[in-house]
Amino acid sequence: MLEELATQVFWIGLLKIIGVNIVLSGDNAVVIALAARSLPPKQQKQAILWGAGAAVVLRIILTVFAVALLTLPWLKIVGSLLLFWIGIKLLVPAHQGDDVNASDNLTAAIKTILIADLVMSLDNVIAVAAAAGGSMTLLILGLAISIPLVVFGATLLVTLMDRYPAIITIGAALIGLVAGEMLVTDPVALAWMNGLSGIQIDGGKPKLGGLNLELVAGVAGAVIVVAWGLWLAKRQAAAVKGGPVEQAGNS
Repeated sequence: MLEELATQVFWIGLLKIIGVNIVLSGDNAVVIALAARSLPPKQQKQAILWGAGAAVVLRIILTVFAVALLTLPWLKIVGSLLLFWIGIKLLVPAHQGDDVNASDNLTAAIKTILIADLVMSLDNVIAVAAAAGGSMTLLILGLAISIPLVVFGATLLVTLMDRYPAIITIGAALIGLVAGEMLVTDPVALAWMNGLSGIQIDGGKPKLGGLNLELVAGVAGAVIVVAWGLWLAKRQAAAVKGGPVEQAGNS
């Protein structure tokens, strides 16, 4: 291990790992910030810390099995459906009674972070594994260094969300984008589309003529999450205020 640390290849690889994580940790920071935004300040810090740590640990584990995992049929489809659910859920404000235990809220936030990060990391780990060049020491060290990057990003986003609520919608749209892209790149979906007229599979990505269907599915996913989430949020707000009928009667 010490011999490996002394090589130029190791340090170049480490810089690559850090660079990749700066780029790829953005979606993780969004999920962590969205899940933690409704917690009290003290618990926000705890959720961000635990969520960021879990994000890195999950990436280490997933990277070891990345190639095998991503070839399993139905895995991305199930993952994309989970992300759709998480993205929509994050747009609906949580109305909590006084009898709800604060620790339960923290646990729920951490669970949301873990599930979303597990799913969103499936694609990202491929790039991380490639940057590591097969070195497990380099992989673990590089990902460990990325923890402060995720923590800082999530902390900054939580602060911005308080000032600019539109960021919450943008974050949910990002989750929907990832979900849509994952859905059409699952081996089962690719095999089905490969049999359709006019669709070509290029490098595991479906295309129709010059149109990138992965991008189209991503945009559609973002629209679905935002539209559905905002509709549910509006419906919940109406129910809390007594419903549209009562409001109309009082006007």
